[in-house]
Amino acid sequence: MRRLLLALPFALLPLAVAHAHDHDHDHAHGTLGAHEHGVAKLNVVLDGNALELELDSPAMNLVGFEHSASSDADKAKVAAVRQQLEQPLKLFGLPAAAGCTEDAQELESPLFGDAAKDDDGDEHEHEHGHQHSDIDAHYQLKCSAPEKIAELDLAPLFKAFPATQKINVQLIGPNGQKGLETSPASAVVRF
Repeated sequence: MRRLLLALPFALLPLAVAHAHDHDHDHAHGTLGAHEHGVAKLNVVLDGNALELELDSPAMNLVGFEHSASSDADKAKVAAVRQQLEQPLKLFGLPAAAGCTEDAQELESPLFGDAAKDDDGDEHEHEHGHQHSDIDAHYQLKCSAPEKIAELDLAPLFKAFPATQKINVQLIGPNGQKGLETSPASAVVRF
Protein backbone atom coordinates (compact mmCIF):
# COMPACT_ATOMS: atom_id res chain seq x y z
CA MET A 1 0.00 0.00 0.00
CA ARG A 2 2.81 2.39 0.85
CA ARG A 3 4.21 2.36 -2.64
CA LEU A 4 0.89 3.45 -4.06
CA LEU A 5 0.73 6.51 -1.85
CA LEU A 6 4.30 7.33 -2.72
CA ALA A 7 3.42 7.32 -6.40
CA LEU A 8 0.64 9.86 -5.92
CA PRO A 9 2.64 13.09 -5.71
CA PHE A 10 4.35 12.14 -8.94
CA ALA A 11 1.04 11.44 -10.63
CA LEU A 12 -0.20 14.91 -9.65
CA LEU A 13 2.90 16.71 -10.85
CA PRO A 14 2.28 16.55 -14.60
CA LEU A 15 -1.20 17.93 -13.99
CA ALA A 16 0.08 20.97 -12.15
CA VAL A 17 2.63 21.55 -14.88
CA ALA A 18 0.04 21.17 -17.63
CA HIS A 19 -2.23 23.71 -15.96
CA ALA A 20 0.58 26.21 -15.56
CA HIS A 21 1.04 26.02 -19.33
CA ASP A 22 -2.64 26.33 -20.06
CA HIS A 23 -2.78 29.74 -18.49
CA ASP A 24 0.05 31.01 -20.67
CA HIS A 25 -2.06 30.45 -23.73
CA ASP A 26 -5.63 30.27 -24.86
CA HIS A 27 -7.02 28.50 -21.76
CA ALA A 28 -7.10 25.15 -23.51
CA HIS A 29 -10.28 24.24 -21.65
CA GLY A 30 -12.41 25.34 -24.58
CA THR A 31 -10.90 22.61 -26.72
CA LEU A 32 -11.27 19.73 -24.30
CA GLY A 33 -13.29 17.57 -26.66
CA ALA A 34 -10.92 17.07 -29.52
CA HIS A 35 -7.55 17.75 -28.01
CA GLU A 36 -7.21 17.11 -24.31
CA HIS A 37 -3.82 17.23 -22.69
CA GLY A 38 -2.99 13.98 -20.95
CA VAL A 39 -5.44 12.02 -23.10
CA ALA A 40 -4.55 10.04 -26.21
CA LYS A 41 -6.56 7.86 -28.58
CA LEU A 42 -5.56 4.43 -29.77
CA ASN A 43 -7.27 2.36 -32.44
CA VAL A 44 -6.39 -1.32 -32.47
CA VAL A 45 -7.47 -3.72 -35.20
CA LEU A 46 -6.55 -7.39 -35.22
CA ASP A 47 -7.53 -8.96 -38.50
CA GLY A 48 -6.11 -12.37 -39.33
CA ASN A 49 -2.40 -12.10 -38.71
CA ALA A 50 -2.33 -8.33 -39.20
CA LEU A 51 -2.37 -6.09 -36.14
CA GLU A 52 -2.85 -2.41 -36.77
CA LEU A 53 -2.25 0.23 -34.13
CA GLU A 54 -3.04 3.89 -34.57
CA LEU A 55 -2.05 6.28 -31.80
CA ASP A 56 -3.21 9.89 -31.86
CA SER A 57 -1.88 12.06 -29.06
CA PRO A 58 -1.48 15.74 -28.31
CA ALA A 59 2.22 16.53 -28.68
CA MET A 60 2.12 17.88 -25.13
CA ASN A 61 1.71 14.32 -23.78
CA LEU A 62 4.77 13.03 -25.58
CA VAL A 63 7.26 15.87 -25.89
CA GLY A 64 5.96 18.32 -23.29
CA PHE A 65 5.27 21.20 -25.69
CA GLU A 66 3.36 21.98 -28.86
CA HIS A 67 5.28 24.81 -30.49
CA SER A 68 7.61 24.03 -33.35
CA ALA A 69 11.01 23.01 -32.03
CA SER A 70 13.41 25.89 -32.52
CA SER A 71 15.90 25.47 -29.68
CA ASP A 72 18.42 22.65 -29.73
CA ALA A 73 16.93 21.24 -26.54
CA ASP A 74 13.45 21.12 -28.10
CA LYS A 75 14.79 19.55 -31.29
CA ALA A 76 16.64 16.92 -29.26
CA LYS A 77 13.45 16.13 -27.33
CA VAL A 78 11.41 15.76 -30.54
CA ALA A 79 14.11 13.52 -32.05
CA ALA A 80 14.20 11.36 -28.90
CA VAL A 81 10.41 10.97 -28.88
CA ARG A 82 10.39 10.15 -32.55
CA GLN A 83 12.99 7.45 -31.90
CA GLN A 84 10.82 5.98 -29.14
CA LEU A 85 7.81 5.99 -31.42
CA GLU A 86 9.79 4.22 -34.13
CA GLN A 87 9.95 1.14 -31.88
CA PRO A 88 6.34 0.09 -31.39
CA LEU A 89 7.27 -3.34 -30.08
CA LYS A 90 8.85 -1.61 -27.08
CA LEU A 91 5.81 0.60 -26.46
CA PHE A 92 3.01 -1.94 -26.89
CA GLY A 93 3.34 -5.06 -24.78
CA LEU A 94 2.41 -8.06 -26.87
CA PRO A 95 2.94 -11.72 -25.94
CA ALA A 96 6.24 -12.94 -27.40
CA ALA A 97 4.46 -16.17 -28.39
CA ALA A 98 2.35 -14.21 -30.87
CA GLY A 99 5.48 -13.64 -32.96
CA CYS A 100 4.64 -10.06 -33.96
CA THR A 101 7.06 -8.15 -36.14
CA GLU A 102 6.75 -4.70 -37.59
CA ASP A 103 5.54 -4.49 -41.16
CA ALA A 104 5.12 -0.74 -41.70
CA GLN A 105 4.90 2.49 -39.76
CA GLU A 106 4.02 6.09 -40.39
CA LEU A 107 4.68 8.94 -37.96
CA GLU A 108 3.13 12.35 -38.56
CA SER A 109 3.24 15.60 -36.64
CA PRO A 110 3.78 19.27 -37.34
CA LEU A 111 6.66 18.92 -34.85
CA PHE A 112 8.37 16.42 -37.17
CA GLY A 113 8.38 19.02 -39.91
CA ASP A 114 5.45 17.39 -41.73
CA ALA A 115 3.43 20.59 -41.59
CA ALA A 116 5.34 22.25 -44.40
CA LYS A 117 2.06 22.03 -46.34
CA ASP A 118 0.86 25.38 -44.98
CA ASP A 119 3.67 27.12 -46.92
CA ASP A 120 3.46 30.45 -45.13
CA GLY A 121 6.65 29.86 -43.19
CA ASP A 122 7.04 29.44 -39.43
CA GLU A 123 6.99 33.18 -38.82
CA HIS A 124 3.19 33.28 -38.97
CA GLU A 125 2.62 30.45 -36.60
CA HIS A 126 2.67 32.81 -33.64
CA GLU A 127 -0.03 35.13 -34.80
CA HIS A 128 -2.34 32.28 -35.83
CA GLY A 129 -2.87 31.59 -32.17
CA HIS A 130 -1.47 28.43 -30.71
CA GLN A 131 -2.28 25.56 -32.93
CA HIS A 132 -2.66 22.29 -31.11
CA SER A 133 -0.05 19.95 -32.43
CA ASP A 134 -0.85 16.27 -32.42
CA ILE A 135 1.41 13.34 -33.04
CA ASP A 136 -0.05 10.47 -35.03
CA ALA A 137 1.69 7.13 -35.11
CA HIS A 138 0.35 4.35 -37.30
CA TYR A 139 1.81 0.84 -37.15
CA GLN A 140 1.15 -2.36 -39.01
CA LEU A 141 2.44 -5.54 -37.43
CA LYS A 142 2.38 -9.09 -38.77
CA CYS A 143 1.89 -11.76 -36.15
CA SER A 144 2.73 -15.38 -36.90
CA ALA A 145 0.44 -16.66 -34.12
CA PRO A 146 -2.26 -14.00 -33.70
CA GLU A 147 -4.43 -16.38 -31.69
CA LYS A 148 -1.88 -15.97 -28.87
CA ILE A 149 -2.79 -12.29 -28.55
CA ALA A 150 -5.26 -12.24 -25.69
CA GLU A 151 -4.25 -8.78 -24.54
CA LEU A 152 -2.23 -5.70 -25.31
CA ASP A 153 -0.31 -4.05 -22.47
CA LEU A 154 0.00 -0.26 -22.71
CA ALA A 155 2.10 0.07 -19.52
CA PRO A 156 5.36 0.61 -21.49
CA LEU A 157 3.67 3.42 -23.42
CA PHE A 158 2.48 5.13 -20.23
CA LYS A 159 5.94 4.67 -18.74
CA ALA A 160 7.69 6.13 -21.81
CA PHE A 161 5.38 9.17 -21.82
CA PRO A 162 4.43 9.95 -18.21
CA ALA A 163 2.38 13.03 -19.16
CA THR A 164 -0.13 10.66 -20.80
CA GLN A 165 -2.74 9.96 -18.13
CA LYS A 166 -5.42 8.25 -20.15
CA ILE A 167 -5.64 6.43 -23.48
CA ASN A 168 -9.07 5.89 -24.99
CA VAL A 169 -8.90 2.63 -26.91
CA GLN A 170 -11.15 1.49 -29.74
CA LEU A 171 -10.55 -2.16 -30.37
CA ILE A 172 -11.68 -4.42 -33.17
CA GLY A 173 -10.67 -8.05 -32.88
CA PRO A 174 -11.89 -11.61 -33.29
CA ASN A 175 -14.41 -11.05 -30.48
CA GLY A 176 -15.91 -7.94 -32.01
CA GLN A 177 -15.54 -4.29 -31.26
CA LYS A 178 -15.22 -2.49 -27.94
CA GLY A 179 -14.16 0.82 -26.53
CA LEU A 180 -12.39 1.25 -23.22
CA GLU A 181 -10.38 3.71 -21.22
CA THR A 182 -6.90 2.80 -20.04
CA SER A 183 -4.67 4.52 -17.49
CA PRO A 184 -1.26 3.74 -15.97
CA ALA A 185 -3.11 1.86 -13.21
CA SER A 186 -5.16 -0.23 -15.65
CA ALA A 187 -3.14 -0.41 -18.82
CA VAL A 188 -4.05 -3.85 -20.13
CA VAL A 189 -6.50 -4.14 -23.00
CA ARG A 190 -8.09 -7.56 -23.50
CA PHE A 191 -9.23 -8.68 -26.93
